[in-house]
Amino acid sequence: MSREQPNIAIAHWPGVDLFDEDDLDRLRELGTVLNTQPIAAWDDEADTVLAEAEVIVGHWGCPPLDAAMLDRAPRLGLFAYAAGTVKMTLTDAVWDRDIRVTSGANANAEPVAEFTLAAILFANKGVLWRRGPVDFSVMSAMGDRQWGNYGRTIGIVGASLIGRRVIELLRPFPHLTVMLYDPFVTPEEAASLGVEKQELDELCASADVLSIHAPALPETMHMIGTDQLAALPDGATVINTARGPLINHGALMPHLASGRLYAVLDVTDPEPLPDDSPLLEMPNVWISPHLAGSQGTELARMTDYVIEEVWRWSAGEPALNEVTKERLATMA
Repeated sequence: MSREQPNIAIAHWPGVDLFDEDDLDRLRELGTVLNTQPIAAWDDEADTVLAEAEVIVGHWGCPPLDAAMLDRAPRLGLFAYAAGTVKMTLTDAVWDRDIRVTSGANANAEPVAEFTLAAILFANKGVLWRRGPVDFSVMSAMGDRQWGNYGRTIGIVGASLIGRRVIELLRPFPHLTVMLYDPFVTPEEAASLGVEKQELDELCASADVLSIHAPALPETMHMIGTDQLAALPDGATVINTARGPLINHGALMPHLASGRLYAVLDVTDPEPLPDDSPLLEMPNVWISPHLAGSQGTELARMTDYVIEEVWRWSAGEPALNEVTKERLATMA
């Protein structure tokens, strides 16, 4: 069932450039934009907007949708979140009302997957660890480590949106073998993705690169721990673009300090690292400041995505990426 042009509110950190004037015009084609300065708190000044809002477009810094706020927004029918992780914004009160919730996790998955692909190829090639002027005596090896992307095995932990997209991006590299660990994926589904399913310890034992894409849940905290890290072959690289606590950093440190393993860590535990963290000085560790997700021009992809979600709700069409209470429990 299509709807009359809805009233649209915008809520996120003021410093986030989600909508430029052209984007706002696109929203105005769909409905009435109630505020162009984003709401960052459900304070008294937000009452007028909340009373009229049928759609709230949220992004980083959107305050939580709790019962008190929802009571002030009786007409709300769609919460369209432009970014990925929506857990901190939703409360159980949302599910007690007839509100569609959508997430831009699909859009945010793309740059993370691209970052991961680059990290895999660069790590195997030794690009991240070998710096400085040309020295032909060390071009083929660093110690006993042989570099290159031919005949390598890539272990993917988690068939999340990002994990699946990484698998897709690796398909043009037939000389790389891709394995998957995900307890919720059947061997048949893994085969349809073009990979072989393995148990976690088995995956670790064969992976030249272990790339982590599991959600942060109580069950996944420290899932890459002492046994898994010990199982990794000498010279393997661990890539984490998911959440820092998925790796037991205490168990990881000895393997990095000895030089046995390498690591590309876009997320850490804690985050940010203290200034005196040994990780920041290790030549076999590449630390990036949680930048694998959407940055700069990539925000436009999430803008396009959320505008599409508003149109779909208004037109009575299915969502691109609807979040339900059941799905939320296993999402990042």
